[in-house]
Amino acid sequence: MTAHSEKSEKYVAAIDQGTTSSRCIIFNHDGAIVAVDQREHRQIFPQPGWVEHDATEIWNKVQAVVAGALTKAGLRADQLSALGITNQRETTVLWDRTTGRPVHHALVWQDTRTAALCTELGGTDGQDRFREATGLPLASYFSGPKAAWLLDAIPGLRGRAERGEIAFGTIDSWLIWNLTGGVDGGVHVTDVTNAGRTMLMNLSTLQWDPAILSAMGIPEAMLPQIRSSAEVYGTAVGQLHGVPVASALGDQQAAVFGQTCYGVGEAKNTYGTGSFLLLNTGGRPVASKNGLLTTMGYQLGGEAPVYCLEGSIAITGALVQWLRDQLGIIASAAEIEPLAASVPDNGGAYVVPAFSGLFAPYWRSDARGVITGLTGFVTKAHLARAVLEATSWQTREVVDAMYQDSGVRITRLKVDGGMTANGLLMQHQADVLDVPVIRPVVSETTCLGAAYAAGLATGVWQDLDELTAHWKQDAEWSPRMDGQTREREYGNWRKAVERSFGWLPDGTQS
Repeated sequence: MTAHSEKSEKYVAAIDQGTTSSRCIIFNHDGAIVAVDQREHRQIFPQPGWVEHDATEIWNKVQAVVAGALTKAGLRADQLSALGITNQRETTVLWDRTTGRPVHHALVWQDTRTAALCTELGGTDGQDRFREATGLPLASYFSGPKAAWLLDAIPGLRGRAERGEIAFGTIDSWLIWNLTGGVDGGVHVTDVTNAGRTMLMNLSTLQWDPAILSAMGIPEAMLPQIRSSAEVYGTAVGQLHGVPVASALGDQQAAVFGQTCYGVGEAKNTYGTGSFLLLNTGGRPVASKNGLLTTMGYQLGGEAPVYCLEGSIAITGALVQWLRDQLGIIASAAEIEPLAASVPDNGGAYVVPAFSGLFAPYWRSDARGVITGLTGFVTKAHLARAVLEATSWQTREVVDAMYQDSGVRITRLKVDGGMTANGLLMQHQADVLDVPVIRPVVSETTCLGAAYAAGLATGVWQDLDELTAHWKQDAEWSPRMDGQTREREYGNWRKAVERSFGWLPDGTQS
């Protein structure tokens, strides 16, 4: 790329390494999609509550989708101005710096094997032991306890980690290290948004917290260097030879960036395997008293960081997959909408999908899924509708908690992710929140956010105003439900949630 290149010739690629698949999307200067390639990877379930990925398989799939996207776009690697990365957060990889091989399968964010360890770490302080420093409650969700578990579970690993032979990373670190050379000089870094989800980074200093490392028994020698979300970390080798690797953002933070939620009070909800609602709180971290996470939003180069409040919901899209794969009620995810629309309401049934406990605002790893309100009247159509409504109600609980914490009332909700194609769900979401729900033209906002950040770091785009000008609305749903119905149904939902508590005796109590 020369300085005189036409705008139309500037392309940015983004790798989105998600929970179920890896994608590469190439965007042009207008933020429009030029090409997409996607491949799924295996979900490994060694025991109930344990969820693993093969990090080597993920790296192979990432290389394949990069090649696929370039081919579909008819582009060469040297036509890319930058590469950005967005990733499933908290999923934890430990690998050998000499061989480049993972020492164990990656422990996925959904994995609950560290629940007892988290209870132990909490001691007399409980879940809030590290919350002031990290913004996070002690929960099996986060990476630090996962790394501690691996160090204890694999004989000799702790000694090797202390000697600097082992590298720790979330998926962004694993990919950047491999992209920039791996065992031959790969760069071992992470960004503030991913580091902030390990439970090892101090939110104020944006550095690893020595007291927490000591408490969890994590050797600092294995940790990546913490960098901003938008800067050139290194240059790719191999098929992307010479392309600057210039951004890393956890997937939900990338969606905030791609949805151009740059102002205080702007919020987005991403509907994927789980759902994640983030509210921009600006330059200050807002402590939560209502079960939310205080988290990084993004940091652009040397600028001051932006913080968010986040409500993390473990199971939303995954509940539709369960209806399809485990119960066989639908043959494809798309079938749920017409089935659910064939009845006027849920018939009195509520599904609480606490498959691996409940995340925000409860943080109950002792909870398990329940279906309540069953009568002989309830059909598979009512169940399908209750499955969709579970996503809306869980989102409502998070929005209420955000208002209580921040005093900021959401006036509209920007939405993205696969489930936003479901008009019935989006209408119900608007109804239960009583605010408009807005979907952008480019719904792949995680990839778009990673591309935007990488492009900002390399001069493809000049500033946030330019990015905001690209954002375009595709669809809007306005609330139609009357207030009495809304509050009655919400009350029933809350009763159903309470029925899910206390199924496991050794879970973290909140």
